[in-house]
Amino acid sequence: MSAPLNLVNLERVHKAHGTTVILDDVSLGVAAGERIGVVGRNGGGKSTLLSLLTGTDEPDSGRVTRRGDLAMGVLDQLGTLPVGTTIRDVVLPTTMFANEHEWAADPAVRSVLAGLELDRMGLDAPVAPMSGGERRRVALAAQLIRPLDLLVLDEPTNHLDVEGVAWLAEYVNQRAGGLVVVTHDRWFLDEVCTTTWEVAGGSVHAYDGGYSAYTLARAERARISSVTEERRQNLVRKELAWLRRGPPARTSKPKFRIEAAQALIADEPPARDTMALKGFAARRLGKTVYDVEDVDYAVPTDDGPRSLFQDLTWHVGPGDRIGIVGVNGAGKTSLLKLLVGETKPDAGRVVVGQTVAPAYLSQHVTELPPRARVLEAVQDVARIARIGNQEISASTLAERFGFAANRQWTPVGDLSGGERRRLQLLRLLMAEPNVLVLDEPTNDLDIDTLTALEDLLDSFPGTVLVVSHDRYFVDRVCDKVVALLGDGTLAELPGGVDEYLRRRAAGGAPLTTASGDGGPRPVGSPSTAAPAVSAAEARAAKKEASRLERRMLKLDADEKKLHAQLAEAAADYAKAAALDAELKAVHAEKEQVENDWLAATELADG
Repeated sequence: MSAPLNLVNLERVHKAHGTTVILDDVSLGVAAGERIGVVGRNGGGKSTLLSLLTGTDEPDSGRVTRRGDLAMGVLDQLGTLPVGTTIRDVVLPTTMFANEHEWAADPAVRSVLAGLELDRMGLDAPVAPMSGGERRRVALAAQLIRPLDLLVLDEPTNHLDVEGVAWLAEYVNQRAGGLVVVTHDRWFLDEVCTTTWEVAGGSVHAYDGGYSAYTLARAERARISSVTEERRQNLVRKELAWLRRGPPARTSKPKFRIEAAQALIADEPPARDTMALKGFAARRLGKTVYDVEDVDYAVPTDDGPRSLFQDLTWHVGPGDRIGIVGVNGAGKTSLLKLLVGETKPDAGRVVVGQTVAPAYLSQHVTELPPRARVLEAVQDVARIARIGNQEISASTLAERFGFAANRQWTPVGDLSGGERRRLQLLRLLMAEPNVLVLDEPTNDLDIDTLTALEDLLDSFPGTVLVVSHDRYFVDRVCDKVVALLGDGTLAELPGGVDEYLRRRAAGGAPLTTASGDGGPRPVGSPSTAAPAVSAAEARAAKKEASRLERRMLKLDADEKKLHAQLAEAAADYAKAAALDAELKAVHAEKEQVENDWLAATELADG
C-alpha cells in the first residue's frame, strides 16, 4: 500500500524573530486525512509553525511546499471578519449557497449553526457589535461548512462551553480532510487527534496518538534523558576528582580534560526545587464557608430583566472542591460574584463564614497594575510568603511561577496573556487565602502551566470553586460537579461533566430570557405558548423541591453517621440492633423524600 499523499511539506525550515530562534532545521509533513494536535509552551512557536504551514509567513531558510489544488481553511486567534457584514454573509455566502433551501437541506450546515449557537443569535445579526467570543464562533463556522482538504485551527475551543467543545470534537471526527489544531484543551486533543506535535526548543517532536499517548511518550523520553543525565553527572564527578588529584603544575597534559569538564559543567541544567506549595491556606476554616439561602437574582437586558436564579439554595463547606459548569449565560460568573460579595442578591441571602479568606480569580486581568514591573506587582501584595515552615521572598516565588530573574523587571503591560494569568494567580496566592474562587483559570495557559497549576491545587488544603469549560481540568481538580442549566436552579451531578452532557442532550433545561409577564421562558419558544402549570404553582413546586433537596442532604449525612456508629457498636448486640432499626427508618424516609422531590421537580418543570 502506498503512503498517504502529503498536503503540506516543510523541508529544513529555519525561522527566527530577531535573535530568538523559533524553529531550527524543522522537516515535517501533513498527510491527507491526518489529524494533528500542536502543543507546547506559550511563545514556543506553535502559531509560527501554523503561519508557515498556511503561507501567511515565509521561512528564513528552507522550503515549504503545498499541493497545487489544496483547499485549505484557516482560523486564526483573532477571528477577523469583513467589515459591515452579517452572520449570513460570512457563514452562508451567495458564492456557496445561491438559495436558502440549499443550505437548509444540508444537515452538516444545520449542525454547525446549531452547535455554535448561531441560529439563536440570528443569521441577519451584524458582526460589528459582537463580542470577541461571538466573532470567533462565526469565523469558525465559516470554515467548518466548507469542503476542505486541510483545516488549520488556532485555539478553536476558546469561548466555547463544555457542550460546544464536545459538539466540535464530534463534528471534526466525522468530517473528511486533514486537520492541524493548536489547543490547550487536553480532552479535545485526546478525542480528536491521531498525532501530536510538540514544539519546543526550536524543534518539533512528533508522537503517535492524542494527549494521553503524548504524555506517556514524553515521560519515557524524560526517563531516558534522566539516565543520560545521571551518566553525565558521574562523568563530571570523575573528571573533577581526576583534576583535583593531579599536580597543579601539570597543566599541559590534562588540558583536554579541563576543557571537557568545563563543557559538562556549563551544560548542567538548573537545579529543580520540588518543594510543594502547601502553606498558602494557613488560616483555619470553620464549618461554614458559603451558605446560599433562597436567593433570587436577575440581570437587566434590553428586553427587561432576565432571571438567573430563583430560590437558589446551596451549601459550600470546608475542603470542598467543586466544579461549576453550565450553558453560556446561565449565571456561572454571577454566582461567583454573589459568593465573593461583588454583587448582592435581589432576594434571599449569602452567608459567608467568619474565617473565610477568599481569593477571587476573575476572567479578566484588569486589576493588574499595567505600569508596574512584575516583581513590584507581586511585592504590592506581600514581600515574603510563608510556605510550610519557611519564608520565601516574592522574587523566588515569581521565579517558580515561570518568571526568570530578567523577566521580573518587565512591565506588566508588556506581558502576554498567559504570563498575566500566571502573575494574577501568584498575587492571589501571596495573600495566603483559604478559599480559591477561580473563574476560567485555564484561559491563556499552556499545557505545562496547566499541569503545574493542577499540582498546586492538589496540595491546597482549603476550599476550591472552579468555573471552567476545560473538562479535563474540572475532572482533574474537582471532587464534585454542579451545573447551572439555565432554569434558575443548581443541580448536583454525581456523574460529573459526562452526566451534564447527557442531561443536555436529553433536553435539559434551556437558557431563559425575559418574557412579557416578567417570568422566564425558553429562548426561541413562542411567547403565546401556555404553560402546563401556573407560574405560582411552578414557583411553589421549586421551593418545595429545594426544601426536599436540603432534607435529602441531611438524611445522607445522618445515614453516614449511623453507618459509622453501627461499625463501632458491632460487638454490642443490643446497641447495634437499635442503630440498625434507626438506619432502616432513615432509609425509608429518604426513599419517600426522593419520590416527593421527583414529583415536585416534574411539577416545577411544567
